[in-house]
Amino acid sequence: MTASTPSLPKLSSWTLPWPTDWSALFGAERPLILEIGFGYAHYLAHLATVHPGSSVIGIEIANKCLVAGEDMIRKRGLTNVRVIHSMAETALHHLFTPASLSEVHINFPDPWFKTRHAGRRLMQRDTLDAIVNRLRPGGLLWLATDIVEYAEMSAALLTETPGLTNRLETPWVYQMPGRVLTKYERKAGQEGRPCHYFAYQRNDQPAPLVPVIEELAMPHIVLRSPLSVDEMLAHFERSEHRAGENIISLMAAYRGRRSLLFEVFVKEPTIEQHVAFLLTEHPDGGEFTLQLGTLGHPRPTLGLHQAAGLIGDWLISLHPEAQTLNRKLNPVAEASLKA
Repeated sequence: MTASTPSLPKLSSWTLPWPTDWSALFGAERPLILEIGFGYAHYLAHLATVHPGSSVIGIEIANKCLVAGEDMIRKRGLTNVRVIHSMAETALHHLFTPASLSEVHINFPDPWFKTRHAGRRLMQRDTLDAIVNRLRPGGLLWLATDIVEYAEMSAALLTETPGLTNRLETPWVYQMPGRVLTKYERKAGQEGRPCHYFAYQRNDQPAPLVPVIEELAMPHIVLRSPLSVDEMLAHFERSEHRAGENIISLMAAYRGRRSLLFEVFVKEPTIEQHVAFLLTEHPDGGEFTLQLGTLGHPRPTLGLHQAAGLIGDWLISLHPEAQTLNRKLNPVAEASLKA
């Protein structure tokens, strides 16, 4: 790699601000174009080339695709495109503000054929509502799939979306003039699978209310207990809890010198986090502080506040003389734990 083609900083929904200031990131205020799941970045490069006056953003979860996208940007010297490691739900709900996107492109999303995996499909009501909310008036939504069942499901879903207007005379077409063919499209053609192309436009109907989910303050609990960390550890059992829409799994507890580390998995509709909570004993003994660990760059969401509350409540329940001295949790999290 030469000095004239430096590598770009790695970008991720775990580290970007919620929401992200895209004008600051790109160094210019321009229309934003988003491709969800850019694969090996052939189509992403096409978007950046044919829209030089726009800022193009590609999101992916596969590391090999992210590397391919970064290599493409560097080799072609493109300055108006960046790739981001993120799930679609996380990006749409946390990174983008309402009416901020001029175009959204979805190419050949995973169909998730099995019934038990249907909830993982990208094209479903909650995600489509978020896309409509994030599209600006007149903004465009493009979808391509080579799976007829996915096309039929998407057509029904799009027809039931009042904030979008079909730009085609039919639910879909089998050719889209001006579109660059990706490697996947060529493979579909060679194997005899026709591609289905959709084109919708954001109209003047009110958008579904999908607020930006911003980062909360760090959860923090101080408590007093006559139990030692060893006695607390002896009571720990793996467990799973539901708090509203969120699922919280208390997976394991580990002994430190004067501390316990709790391994926790939190699944929220827009983000999943595998984190650690640290319970530290004060030097004088008898008092403990529970706070979020720094492993893996956790983001203090509602689900993590709920997880902190669950651990704190469990610790207090272990002894009748235990008591909470200070508890800094989001009020919505507190209310959900009492429900």
